[in-house]
Amino acid sequence: MPSHSVPRRVPVRVVAIVVVGVIALAAIGVGLIRAATYDPPPVNPVGPAAIGPASGTVGRCAGVPVKATRELRGMWLTTVNNIDWPSRPGLPEAQVKQEYLGWLDLARAQNHNAIFVHVRPSGDAFWPSKYAPWSEWLTGRRDGRDPGWDPMKFMIDEAHARNLEFHAWFNPYRGTQPGPNGPGADYAKLAPNHPLRKHHDWAISYPTGERARFYYDPGIPAARKFVEDSMLEAVEKYDLDGVHFDDFFYPYPEQGEDFPDAASYAKYAKPGQSRAAWRRDNVNTLVREMDQRIKQLKPWVKFGISPFGIWRNQRTDPEGSDSTGLQSFDEIYADTRTWVRNGWLDYVVPQLYWAIGFDKADYVKVLPWWAKLVKGTDVQLYIGQGDYRVGEKGPWRDPGQIEKQLALNDKYAVLGSVHFSAKQIRADRLGAVSRYRKAHYAGPALVPAMRQLPADPPSAPRLVAARDSAVDWQPGEKKPASWALYRVDGAAATLVATGRAGAKVVPPGAGTYCLSGLDRSGNEGPVGPPLTISR
Repeated sequence: MPSHSVPRRVPVRVVAIVVVGVIALAAIGVGLIRAATYDPPPVNPVGPAAIGPASGTVGRCAGVPVKATRELRGMWLTTVNNIDWPSRPGLPEAQVKQEYLGWLDLARAQNHNAIFVHVRPSGDAFWPSKYAPWSEWLTGRRDGRDPGWDPMKFMIDEAHARNLEFHAWFNPYRGTQPGPNGPGADYAKLAPNHPLRKHHDWAISYPTGERARFYYDPGIPAARKFVEDSMLEAVEKYDLDGVHFDDFFYPYPEQGEDFPDAASYAKYAKPGQSRAAWRRDNVNTLVREMDQRIKQLKPWVKFGISPFGIWRNQRTDPEGSDSTGLQSFDEIYADTRTWVRNGWLDYVVPQLYWAIGFDKADYVKVLPWWAKLVKGTDVQLYIGQGDYRVGEKGPWRDPGQIEKQLALNDKYAVLGSVHFSAKQIRADRLGAVSRYRKAHYAGPALVPAMRQLPADPPSAPRLVAARDSAVDWQPGEKKPASWALYRVDGAAATLVATGRAGAKVVPPGAGTYCLSGLDRSGNEGPVGPPLTISR
């Protein structure tokens, strides 16, 4: 997924090795949960689609079974370099808000149910933070001054009002953006309250030259804890649905250069531990600790990562994928397989920004590897779809490329997709978005329930009476977080609308309807009694 900080989402740097001709997008990293001490209540397993309520009862409406697709659908909203939003730095509050609402309207029009917003692109913040300066991509300034409002609260409230999950997207270790747009590796150009001004010992400059930027050194335990604390601050203060990382941990390799962390390696590595193994261990520790700490704070908050789409190649490791591209295990020290096998994630979103038939990483060959990896685990598999590539030479000139990829996802029981990025959805190049929306996103979908999260399905709500275009409804004794509206259509009742608990129910025309409620984790309770509307 895009690494919200430098042109890329499909690691552009990587692309040089993995995908000849792939355009480097402006860094975006799209970017844990389940504490070892936390024992969540049991929840009934759910499948990828056409499932009924997860309350242990068979959902029925007017004598027929209810059916709802369970599939996460989302897009990355990138803030670094103002790739998607805000359209320019330093805009008035009212315009920033108006633009954001436009993106949410687009998400709803696409029948999405989640949005992934870049809130920590490079050591900065889109919320009032004691750990990071305000993002210049919002304020238009690099002085750390408060813009006078709380974007995070606004973003979450408005997403929830439209029944969209809000996943806060963080780039953990990036400290700055390279010049000329960012401060690069110049301490004098950092905001006065930037933590690296105080902790030069935590900073590593890489690569050399004009493209240099600062990173928090992943090998220094104090720096790692500070980075974790800076993200957990948002978990504690805000009503997030998810914490999300993209593929940026250690930086992608630069020709002829190595990440200059010799000092921390000498100080903190175990005796005899190789530099590569030590780096992987540092990343694993970050992932594991974030998983535990998020769950300890708020057990219902999901944790997911969108890694580069190749763990290792088969020619290097028999357990790798049938591919020949850059290996994230070896080049950026991201041992994705270990994260999934140990259950340190709730979901994984590999960036499969390659076409069907691409020789180095064929979508048809890489996808099954990821499906096999998550099998038998509680980690849900979503796919990062490369909408930004539509219109490029070769197979991406086919407007049906992503439509075909989504069909393959269905074949392998993938539980969702996240599209990179928002502006590509809006642009709809070659009509590709309209095409796959019609084929795969024509109706609404419920987010997949996660059995490892707290479960408390609500009582059956009741549709009361039609009033103008809406229908009055009443919650049961145990109130829902959201609702699902079903309409009888022959031998089944299909999902036709969803909404937050406080939202109006607006049926799409005449018919017989039933309402169900869902808890915060997406577990569905029993379906309420039917109501027939004639108009």
